[in-house]
Amino acid sequence: MNIHFIAIGGSAMHNLALALEHKGYTITGSDDVIFEPSKSRLAAKGLLPETFGWYPEKIHEGLDAIVLGMHAKADNPELLKAQELGLTIYSYPEFLYEQSKDKTRVVIGGSHGKTTITSMILHVLNYHNIKVDYMVGAQLEGFDRMVHLTEDNDFIVLEGDEYLSSPIDRRPKFHLYKPNIALLSGIAWDHINVFPTFENYVEQFQIFVDSIVNGGSITYNEEDPEVKRVVEASENTIRKLAYSTPAYKVLDGQTFLETPEGPMPIEVFGEHNLSNLSGAKWICQHMGVDEEDFYEAIATFKGASKRLEKIAEGKTSVAYKDFAHSPSKVAATTRAVKEQYPDRKLVACLELHTYSSFNPEFLKEYKGALDFADEAVIFYLPESVAIKKLAAVTPSQIAEAFKREDLIIFTDANSFHAYLNGKDYEDTTLLLMSSGNYGGFNLDTLNGLLK
Repeated sequence: MNIHFIAIGGSAMHNLALALEHKGYTITGSDDVIFEPSKSRLAAKGLLPETFGWYPEKIHEGLDAIVLGMHAKADNPELLKAQELGLTIYSYPEFLYEQSKDKTRVVIGGSHGKTTITSMILHVLNYHNIKVDYMVGAQLEGFDRMVHLTEDNDFIVLEGDEYLSSPIDRRPKFHLYKPNIALLSGIAWDHINVFPTFENYVEQFQIFVDSIVNGGSITYNEEDPEVKRVVEASENTIRKLAYSTPAYKVLDGQTFLETPEGPMPIEVFGEHNLSNLSGAKWICQHMGVDEEDFYEAIATFKGASKRLEKIAEGKTSVAYKDFAHSPSKVAATTRAVKEQYPDRKLVACLELHTYSSFNPEFLKEYKGALDFADEAVIFYLPESVAIKKLAAVTPSQIAEAFKREDLIIFTDANSFHAYLNGKDYEDTTLLLMSSGNYGGFNLDTLNGLLK
């Protein structure tokens, strides 16, 4: 097949392009800007566009299909040409469904935890040399790409994102996969630029549960009241299988999972990750992995990229970074790190970076999110607010939202970097949370600062 990608440079899109090239498809693509590592990875396979920009002449009747990325706009010149020629146009999730409609589709959904759960499942399957197709939202150790597609594998494991499918398809991605086996980890309001009310956001998960094929199953986190309500209210003819956080204990900075064979040391930590592990175990069992084999494999799982990733360590100090930015993720991550190192001072730094986090109404959702930190820091750039065409957010608004009088707030990168570089980290855990880059802070410098 001859496939053209409009906006090929995005993380998801370039991984899909690489997967299809590996499968033997002829791939072309366009984008107006492509950053690393996408740029080098596309270049290595000869898929990097010769020049950046949009070129309608690349669109012709010899193409079997167009895959349209979210980065493109509805008036994109290449998209308009494809529509004019009547070519088949797929969004990213639509194309994945087309590639997997004859397979057993395993879809992992939820406001938080879906990348980690999907990663755990794939790690366990890979450990036991069980071959499946997959799509996951993070680069995994032992995997070449974030997307893998074949003609032969019976299963495909898909991370089910609730964000929109494409500029011309406003349906959430996970509505398009029609799972045979599904998991729902948690519901906490997010993406308010798309889902302006909590009720509207929750409705997307109701639709997801109802999209599971007849006779399929939903494995769900019964400790999340919204998940429990949504799943148990569904009239879809599916099996409903609840999971909860397993028993565990923390000793001297090491988490032990209680198993039928006794306590087992694991690499990940925090109540939310133990909950994720429980959900992953049930999905793996649905896919034919028995409990003992699951435990053997999960003991070696070190975590998904950017999720509670250890970046530096000294004799009495350690530093982690985490992709956490939504209130529920920030709260869970901060609590997990304090629980893992209860006798050390926890310095938690959160960069406010997303559209939602600058909305005055949504800011209130952060109440108590940093309560487990001994020292809590917020960093944000007022110019980031202006770029998003939002009303200015003041430090006093942020302090009021977090309900923490001793909150330290930085509004310029140099001051924040000076704070990080000037701290005494003895007997300290440093936690950096953001979907951004902390104002360009060089994380490698922490190796020389920790004691």
